[in-house]
Amino acid sequence: MEMSFCDPSLAPILDKIEAGQRLDIEDGMALYASPDLVGVGRLADRVRQNRHGCRAYYVYNQHINYTNVCRNRCRFCAFARDEAAPGAYTYTVAEVRERLLSRINEPIREVHIVGGVNPALPFDYYLDLLTAVREIRPHAVIKAFTAVEIDHLAGISGLGMTGTLAALKDAGLGMVPGGGAEVLNHRVWSALFPRKINGERWLEVMAAIHQAGLSANATLLYGHIETIEERVRHLVRLRALQDRTGGFSAFIPLAFHAENTQLSHLPATTGFDDLKTVAVARLMLDNIDHIKAYWVMIGEKLAQVALSFGADDLDGTIVEEKITHMAGATSPKGLAREEMARLITNAGFTPVERDSFYRPVAADSGGAP
Repeated sequence: MEMSFCDPSLAPILDKIEAGQRLDIEDGMALYASPDLVGVGRLADRVRQNRHGCRAYYVYNQHINYTNVCRNRCRFCAFARDEAAPGAYTYTVAEVRERLLSRINEPIREVHIVGGVNPALPFDYYLDLLTAVREIRPHAVIKAFTAVEIDHLAGISGLGMTGTLAALKDAGLGMVPGGGAEVLNHRVWSALFPRKINGERWLEVMAAIHQAGLSANATLLYGHIETIEERVRHLVRLRALQDRTGGFSAFIPLAFHAENTQLSHLPATTGFDDLKTVAVARLMLDNIDHIKAYWVMIGEKLAQVALSFGADDLDGTIVEEKITHMAGATSPKGLAREEMARLITNAGFTPVERDSFYRPVAADSGGAP
């Protein structure tokens, strides 16, 4: 099919895509530099359609943010608190059970668990947490603990990384979310989150997670102090790890929300930048199958549009997301399954309810024990 562009610099990129050639850093920079947003989107949509046709995925999931006490105190975070600070909280395992049981009649297929790095919690807390979730939701996948959290757990468990991952898997861990990478760049790390593991360590931990047989997501937090080149190099580093391990299931661009953070002076990302970042991710990450349009961060309407700019997944129903909303997100804290399907259908795609591993599921199956 012939394709013409307002920006002629996109034509050689189309040639590489059609020839099955991998895009390089210069291509990624050219995509970001192009004023032809629709042209970049058409390139990404061609790749997306070749992989997924008109299907767009979502999952019925529930988020549990078990503590906001965190020793890392990243400058971009509105969620973290010191232990004695107003608003600090840590759920007991019993309180997590209550939150799960309050929605027990819903067919939740994935329980997503992340929190701060709370030095007061022993390793057994995390095992007990997983065990409780598995008991209440035996048919749901537990997607829990970012690479940052797992690095911390390996440090307190006394089991090393391999033993820690084995213990977590034995307790019920089924998959790992992609947070904590932020931007895989030393300059950004030292300026914004120097107490957190750096990019090299994040990649090492994620490689160990993949080696343990756990699939994971990957992310990019964009729209703060990073440069466009740093974004593109981040994608290339993720792609290189995926070449080695094949463990990444999906990539999620995370639009930065500045309210209530130390970077509150920064403007919000624009719709142009959000769509461009989704499209560039689809084009650069040729070995990661799925690209998410995370409606919590970019809103439901723009997430619909992103399905035509390379994204094939709207993530999930969420249910009580805290981290982004404490940074000023105005999106709902959860969406009904019917609303997820409606958003996808009205965007011109076929909704596919999935499990955590992108296996389609019947709308009336699974979930409750």
